[in-house]
Amino acid sequence: MSPDTFLSGFKAAIFFLHGMMFFALWGHPALGEDTLFSGPQKGETATPFQAVGVREPLQGKVVEVLGKGDSAKYRALIFVHGLERSMAPLMRVVDAFGNRYKEDMQTDWVFLSDDLISSRQRLPMVARSLQIKGRMLLSEDGLEGPGNYGLNKQCLLTLLALEGNLVVANHAWVQPGIADADDVLTSLATHFGFPDPPSAESLSQSLGMNGRNERSRAMRSPRAKDASADKKDGKSLPGAVPEDASLVAFMRAFIQPSNSNARVDEILEEVNGYIGKDTGLMAQAIGGWTRLLHVRYGTAYAQEQGALELKGWKKALEEEK
Repeated sequence: MSPDTFLSGFKAAIFFLHGMMFFALWGHPALGEDTLFSGPQKGETATPFQAVGVREPLQGKVVEVLGKGDSAKYRALIFVHGLERSMAPLMRVVDAFGNRYKEDMQTDWVFLSDDLISSRQRLPMVARSLQIKGRMLLSEDGLEGPGNYGLNKQCLLTLLALEGNLVVANHAWVQPGIADADDVLTSLATHFGFPDPPSAESLSQSLGMNGRNERSRAMRSPRAKDASADKKDGKSLPGAVPEDASLVAFMRAFIQPSNSNARVDEILEEVNGYIGKDTGLMAQAIGGWTRLLHVRYGTAYAQEQGALELKGWKKALEEEK
């Protein structure tokens, strides 16, 4: 495939998916000097979630990612929050790395969208344009992704390096590009124990890409910003992902943007009934809702009521001590 053919195909795919999540990030007031965090941090556990396959042999099938039937010793779990042409080289190189070590690691591309029907139809076009070999999945949790993951919508890509279900590295980018490739490949090779990994340039050349020119363009871009969360000391998302599977399910239901006020009240009532006076569950709920409120998931009413419940749980837990 010639570069012009690839770019025209990718441009078409972007056009079809621009409603999926194409964020205007340049000049965003939240993009200051502080690192942006996205998803479970190093040392935390990634919990199972459901997604739908968008191409064969999984097309149309529901997959419980990280579930009992989906185990892998090592995994690159990549959430795609948006698509831009500049991301293509990095995505292809990371995918090629995963394919190089496919006997030892799983590579999952999880796309996030608020239009699931359209995305199911258009994502196979993206796969053909990018020549992705890893699994391509569409999250059933909509644009915000699995609620308990705390994914940051300001980051176009979030990559979790997993050993089993344990996060061993977290990389998130506001404006991902080929300049980020060597760092993330080194991180994956180091954490997964792969000696003498291929360089980003060698993988680019094997894909018919001019890696050096792509890198130069990316490094010249004033928008390039690496928000790799495992590079900062002592900072992380507040709260924690609950270990209790039922609480995780409640959280996913709670953050749905289509929830009515009545549905939000109903979910919180169910959570309180489930927790009862169990201080362990109450502490997990506090951690989970602290994170949800921090990343501002769910409707405005859900945020308001969630904050009230969180305050009540904290008070009840203090009284139990």
